[in-house]
Amino acid sequence: MRWLRRGRRLSTQLLAGQVVVLVLAGVVGFALLARTVHSQLDRQYEQRALAIASATAAMPEVIDALSSKRPAQVQPLAMSIMHSTRASYVVVIDQSGIRYSHPNTNLIGQKIAEPVVALDGRTHVGIDHGSLGYSANGRAPVLAANGQVMGEVSVGVLETSFADQVTGELTSFGLYLAVAVAVGLAVALLLARRLKRQTFGLELDEIAALVQEREATLHGIREGVVALDSGGRIRLVNDQARLLLGSTLWDAGRPLWEVLAPGALRELVEPAAPDVADRIVLHAGRFLLASRRRVTGGGRDLGAVITLRDRTELEDALRELDDVRRLTDALRAQQHEFSNRMHVMSGLLELGHYDEAISFAVQIDGATAGLAAELEARISGPRVVALLVAKTTVARERGVALIVVCDSHVDIDDRIADALVSIAGNLIDNAIDAATSGPVAPDAVRAVEVRLAQGGQELVLDVSDTGPGIPTGGVESIFIGGWTTKAQDGGPHRGIGLSVVCHAIEQLSGHIEVREGCGARFRVTLPRARQQAAHD
Repeated sequence: MRWLRRGRRLSTQLLAGQVVVLVLAGVVGFALLARTVHSQLDRQYEQRALAIASATAAMPEVIDALSSKRPAQVQPLAMSIMHSTRASYVVVIDQSGIRYSHPNTNLIGQKIAEPVVALDGRTHVGIDHGSLGYSANGRAPVLAANGQVMGEVSVGVLETSFADQVTGELTSFGLYLAVAVAVGLAVALLLARRLKRQTFGLELDEIAALVQEREATLHGIREGVVALDSGGRIRLVNDQARLLLGSTLWDAGRPLWEVLAPGALRELVEPAAPDVADRIVLHAGRFLLASRRRVTGGGRDLGAVITLRDRTELEDALRELDDVRRLTDALRAQQHEFSNRMHVMSGLLELGHYDEAISFAVQIDGATAGLAAELEARISGPRVVALLVAKTTVARERGVALIVVCDSHVDIDDRIADALVSIAGNLIDNAIDAATSGPVAPDAVRAVEVRLAQGGQELVLDVSDTGPGIPTGGVESIFIGGWTTKAQDGGPHRGIGLSVVCHAIEQLSGHIEVREGCGARFRVTLPRARQQAAHD
């Protein structure tokens, strides 16, 4: 088992692959080399045989013997030429195919089985696989003085040196192959070491297992994960991140800030952005808890990993709980104020001041009903009126005077009433908090003014306070999720109210203006044309 495991090592596989490739290349190269050498030897020996045949055919003794039909004088000459040139045979044949010479004397005077090919007056070469062995053959015509073909001379040269030449070539090729294998092994070892460093010492099966585990983990978790390289380009995006970010342009190698719309999340993924943990951001109508952590390895910057958690449902639940808490505070304030008034009424009745008790009761009823009646007369949206009445009570409980001003009748469509309640509620709550944290002086008045106006095609909401105001230069960042001037007490995330306000205004195609300096002022303008279209 240990040997099998070693056989799967990356270095072993590289070495084995390198050896197999080199051996295959050597076998193919040797086959091609042997074929080339064989062809060259054939051509060389064919030309050698033809040269001997041509020289023999031009000898006067051969021409005279064929013309006079005297074969006896040809055999000694042919044997002499055969021994001097180391040819395997020198055969002189007349035009009728009768042999005048042959190494086997018994065949002299006999007719050859094949036709005399040189009767056409041209030379011929070829390979003869005869009884003497593998030989190259050359045939030349014997010509009379008048140019008439009288016969042919056939010479064969045995290729005895072929094996010796191939052996020499094979030895050289074997040395070359050995050097190539050695170089290949060295390169494979160096490549294996480099790959080891790049893969942190993991083997191929371990890398494959990690990839499978990564795919199963990244695409199975409910957190969005985005991996970036050192240049801020996308390397990996899991399914949950695609769902949360809502973009379809997730091409690998594309800078992430080009994919995202301008906003807090885009600033978080800039290459120079610092590491952050659990920053709440509002993106595409979702509350996301974003974290960014830079990744390093071996002292090198490898990029960054961004994780995203969807807190939309939780934030909505917390905001509803916060609304319930505020309503409870308003009811508690009303109950506290009602108890005080009942104590006054009880004391007046016990003292017998019945007329004054009746007058006090009428005064209380008129003050409470007067505000609600006045707001209902000028504002057509009951939800907005209920919000303003409740916020007035809460503000009075906290020592802040909430002043509502409506110079004209305001018509609020039911379809945008919820958005306007969210916008006004967040701005008024922030204004009350700011007014209570303002400078304390004996004659200081802590107040919040809410002004609603409607004219032409616009609905305008103004919320101002007597608090410390927006810091100079802070207008650009107050609508980013997580921006707050309140202390983080470990409870729900703060600093998302203005992000919600900004998102709601964008949904209604409106805009918001902010005044810096002492005493903040927010002016929200909503187009009435959208209200009219929604109402229709």
